[in-house]
Amino acid sequence: MKVLDQMGRELYFSAPPKRIISLVPSISEFIIDIGLGDQLVGITKFCIHPKEDIDQKTKVGGTKNLNLSNIRLLKPDLIIGNKEENVKEQIEELASEFPVWMSDCNTFNEAIDMMRVLGEISHKKIEVEQLIFEIKSSFSNLNIGQGKSFLYFIWNDPMYLAGRGTFIHSMLEKIGFNNACEEERYPEWKGQLPDVVFLSSEPFPFKESHMEHFARLFPKAHIKLVDGEMCSWYGSRMKLAASYFKNFNNSQ
Repeated sequence: MKVLDQMGRELYFSAPPKRIISLVPSISEFIIDIGLGDQLVGITKFCIHPKEDIDQKTKVGGTKNLNLSNIRLLKPDLIIGNKEENVKEQIEELASEFPVWMSDCNTFNEAIDMMRVLGEISHKKIEVEQLIFEIKSSFSNLNIGQGKSFLYFIWNDPMYLAGRGTFIHSMLEKIGFNNACEEERYPEWKGQLPDVVFLSSEPFPFKESHMEHFARLFPKAHIKLVDGEMCSWYGSRMKLAASYFKNFNNSQ
């Protein structure tokens, strides 16, 4: 089977992979959820879901600080990485020795494509198509934002935002919000005043103690702490995200 990864690289598989390493926390969860837990032999230290299945897996370092020696010892026949989360030089070194399929999910639809291709590679097409159907159905007509503008803070000092061209942007616009940040990727806040301010639980762990400060900065906005996993994890967590968004505070 010939497949393209999301960076346009060609890979060939003569059989479903039996020894998978995932270098992406959200994809590790997805791999387990479609029934490939036994084949998942290696994960990063940031792969935390589902806990009962993850704890027994071999850790191969952090997403940006991989232990290449541990990866080699596991003898994978598929490594799944991500353009943004992993370091290019480490991925290139691994790709010279093993099949490495790279994800690059910046939109809702790119996340769907990622799941679909990995389902084909692993011969889990039926399970993946069912999951995709459930995700798409759960997001159908989910207009929580009702056109309100938002800023989504991922860091406190300096104050970095999720801008356009990010998965977070795509997810929140999918449910009816409009990003007040016009810049791409993760720029610093430049004084925009939205209707809603989201303070993410990751990568910076915003807490209740930060809300008073942001309320002073944005006196006319609704300030809300949000679960960063629900907004930024592409894969099977998107199904949980839809239920999470449905329970957003009605005052938004």
